[in-house]
Amino acid sequence: MMEGGQQTSLEAPLIIPNHERRNHQEGGGGGGGWWFIREEIWEEGKKQVGLAGPLIAVSLLQYCLQVISLMFVGHLGELPLSSASLATSFAAVSGFSVLLGMGSALETLCGQAYGAKQGAAVANGVSNWLNVILMAVYVKLSPDFLKTWTGFSREGLDDVVGFLKLAVPSAIMICLEYWSFEMVVLLSGLLPNPQLETSVLSVSLNTCWIIYMISVGLGGAISTRVSNELGAGRPQGARLALYVMVVVAIVEGAIVGTCTILVRNVWGKLYSNEEDVIRYVAKMMPLLALSDFLDGFQCVLSGAARGCGWQNLCAFINLGAYYVVAIPSAVLFAFVLHIGGMGLWTGIICGLSVQSIALVTVNLCTDWELEARKAVDRVQKTSTDC
Repeated sequence: MMEGGQQTSLEAPLIIPNHERRNHQEGGGGGGGWWFIREEIWEEGKKQVGLAGPLIAVSLLQYCLQVISLMFVGHLGELPLSSASLATSFAAVSGFSVLLGMGSALETLCGQAYGAKQGAAVANGVSNWLNVILMAVYVKLSPDFLKTWTGFSREGLDDVVGFLKLAVPSAIMICLEYWSFEMVVLLSGLLPNPQLETSVLSVSLNTCWIIYMISVGLGGAISTRVSNELGAGRPQGARLALYVMVVVAIVEGAIVGTCTILVRNVWGKLYSNEEDVIRYVAKMMPLLALSDFLDGFQCVLSGAARGCGWQNLCAFINLGAYYVVAIPSAVLFAFVLHIGGMGLWTGIICGLSVQSIALVTVNLCTDWELEARKAVDRVQKTSTDC
């Protein structure tokens, strides 16, 4: 593994107490205890902000295309807004190929939204393909990729099985989470006054995903930092990275949650001119603030788990949290206790709570020294194979 452009010797001791590494610092960890000095925390914070900042910016800019499209459609009325949200959710849950086969069933529902949605879809498609082309040109021409990208070759298929062992569970854990949120929007169509419920749940989901893009950046940063530190044989560095990012996530969640509550009476106006929608969105915003806080917290913990290579474990946690707890709870609150759309979102909060508790437990029970040894062994094996 590389850190800051310098290769760390794999033969170096995995565990070096701070009082030996930093004995020039006052009070340096006497008695062999572990502690993190202020300079280390500050340096770690700067590294994580440098990694997370661009990731957050890219994620927000990409997702805002869909948000702006929904805003345009929403001002046509409740039916276009609910139709567009159902079409989007159906695509996310069922996949593009199934959507093509079932497209005729949605034509009537989406009829009034077709004109605006068609233009928005074309704009999104052009923007996404332009993004792909620009990224390909950058990778091809930038000197930053001279050593990491040498073109297509058969060597790219080396250890593809090992890659898939991480990629497939990672995709599953993300899909399980995303699909549960989309299923809530679909379930809202079964409630009384489905146009209103679906419109409000769609606005709630889009608001949640906007804020989630911040958490995606934080999760990507902590995943990179944890994997780098473990691969370099520095378990205490990985633990420090997690502690720092957890504090960042809590502060970010508190700030975003507060802002969400403060703008609750005006946020719905961005998506609709209907007074019923605006009032209902205002009632939903406190629940969104809580779910955004929990979602950001679990996203950071999930990022640390990915950095350790625990994608399989996270997939099972997500399966239990969302499909054993969240969806059944949502059905109970919405259809048995008759709380409506707010009940559906309360079910999601229950799932997020279980997921966060499980991830906290996993991270607290982690033997970082053991994980570092495993990571070093993997690096050595890869180096030997090459």
